[in-house]
Amino acid sequence: MRRLPVPAATAAVAAAAALSLTGLTGCGTTHSAADESVKTTDSASASASGPITLTDASGTRVSLDAPATKVIGTEWNVVEDLVSLGVDPVGVADVKGYTDWDKAAPLKNSPKDIGTRGEPSMDTIAALSPDLIVATTDLTASAVTQLRKIAPVLQMRSADATDQIGLMTTSLDLIAQATGTTRKATEVKQAFDAKLAEGRKALADAGLAGTPYAFGDAYVQANQVSIRPYTSGSLIGNVNERIGLTNAWKVKGDKDYGLATTDVEGLTGLGDIRFTYIANASDGDPFADALAKNAVWKSLPFVKAGHVSRLPDGVWMFGGPASMEAYVDAVVAALTK
Repeated sequence: MRRLPVPAATAAVAAAAALSLTGLTGCGTTHSAADESVKTTDSASASASGPITLTDASGTRVSLDAPATKVIGTEWNVVEDLVSLGVDPVGVADVKGYTDWDKAAPLKNSPKDIGTRGEPSMDTIAALSPDLIVATTDLTASAVTQLRKIAPVLQMRSADATDQIGLMTTSLDLIAQATGTTRKATEVKQAFDAKLAEGRKALADAGLAGTPYAFGDAYVQANQVSIRPYTSGSLIGNVNERIGLTNAWKVKGDKDYGLATTDVEGLTGLGDIRFTYIANASDGDPFADALAKNAVWKSLPFVKAGHVSRLPDGVWMFGGPASMEAYVDAVVAALTK
């Protein structure tokens, strides 16, 4: 069975979580917080057609003669941002994987597959003659150095468990400035804010405000089911809290993605909660299949109460505003059915 994908090159996270996988409280606006390592200069917004200078998450100044139009994305979240901003990327890492896992922002063109997210093909990228390559800090420093010899590289911080939503929207803004699509970025963020408010109201109206809730995914290796909790520090966890749910996970997530690891016995302390998970048709469903006859799983209060729901395929757990909107719709539908 294939293992669930995570953002590329998260070796430290995978080791800490024992997973080798190929994903704010308050009620204010989502785009007021910013990752201070991602900064822009005044010239970035000075003109939608003139020169642009940006400082990316690595502290590198990136200069463009004009807004980029031939753009390559080496990670799925930045590809989703490009598509959401109306920019059709000319190259995408693992096109099939993106198509399977991120259905909230489907590709509108037929970009060239540039290889894997962790090891993109330099020759393929060079042949595309891009104006800009958008990468993340999950990509190795040596790979980024090679990419910078081909074209300007705008590097985004991959994740930040202290403020995932703030980082998500800040990254969207930076890509928008590089591509001359800041007005569209504002529309995307406004739609995201509206979706959070809509989801929060729907759950409150259903009497579910503050409901203890856990989201996870899982994979099977050597006949053992490993479960990955999405703690309060994860992007999913941030969204859960913004729509009024209480994260039931008691384990601590890593400092970047807010992810942890456990097994079925680790679920016994969750109590009577609501539980949802994500799977994918091509990877199978460990919860419905591998745990179907597991005595511990069947004894869990939320399993016995029928409070377990599989969310629809194609919601990318580490995506941008479009994926998180799809997630909100899926969670509300699952909890209010």
